[in-house]
Amino acid sequence: MLFVFDVRDEMKARIPAVTHIDGTARVQTVNRAQHPLYYDLLAAFRQRTGVPVLVNTSFNTRGEPMVNTPRDALESFWTSPLDALVIGSFLIEKPGARA
Repeated sequence: MLFVFDVRDEMKARIPAVTHIDGTARVQTVNRAQHPLYYDLLAAFRQRTGVPVLVNTSFNTRGEPMVNTPRDALESFWTSPLDALVIGSFLIEKPGARA
């Protein structure tokens, strides 16, 4: 589901990538029954950072079309500033990327 909520003042600095100029954020919710792997990822991120939020965005770089295949993803990844890429159960990391 998709909702729009006001971002609490104390969270705006912690989640600037999801906070719109008007102080709102579009929120998509997930529960464990809907998608256990994604839910567990969110829970682990929250435990590690204290932030129960991940950015959900399109995967493409400036001037390039949207990524549609694993090959597209790999090509875009290697020419982007991203440190890591997950495709299914595979984790690809660039040499020297922060863990």
